Amino acid sequence: MNLGIIIFSTLIIAPLLWGVSIYNMLVTLKNNADKSWSNIAVLLKQRNSELPKLIDTCKQHMKYEQATLEKVIKARNLVESAMKARDMQQLSAAEAQLEVGLNGLFAVAENYPELKASDSFLRLQTRITTLEESIADRREFYNDSAAINNTRIEQFPDNIVANAFSFKKFDLLDFKPEEMADVDVSTAFNQ
Repeated sequence: MNLGIIIFSTLIIAPLLWGVSIYNMLVTLKNNADKSWSNIAVLLKQRNSELPKLIDTCKQHMKYEQATLEKVIKARNLVESAMKARDMQQLSAAEAQLEVGLNGLFAVAENYPELKASDSFLRLQTRITTLEESIADRREFYNDSAAINNTRIEQFPDNIVANAFSFKKFDLLDFKPEEMADVDVSTAFNQ
């Protein structure tokens, strides 16, 4: 074999393999971020399907706290709408409203011993708490996946391949400081 052919082949094949390797890594990172977003969606759908059951259980025990129940329903609908739109800012705000509503609902339950003692309410309350913890974990995983993807598509030389194939950045789920502050359930309860 001619040395010139070997050198020429190496100069063509090495960059091609390098580009394919970077492209495949970027596809993997994009798919991980998409998958983690889908995992959040699954948990939010579970929560949204279980909240009406919680609300129905509460309605049976407390007729006078309709405003609290309506806040939870409204917030739940806002979360669902934000998820469909993939609007991170709207989702963050809706999630904060839902958390306030759920905390208010649980605070109201404290004043209804028969509701608090209800086996179905306790199971649903436990399930909601478990879902909220799982959603928080999935949010963190999504943000990690999105951050890794975003970093790689900005780093040289990966950015060359990312720009050539139009890889996009993922928005991070971002929460405002007031959305992360402790909720004063007494104000939610007294409204």
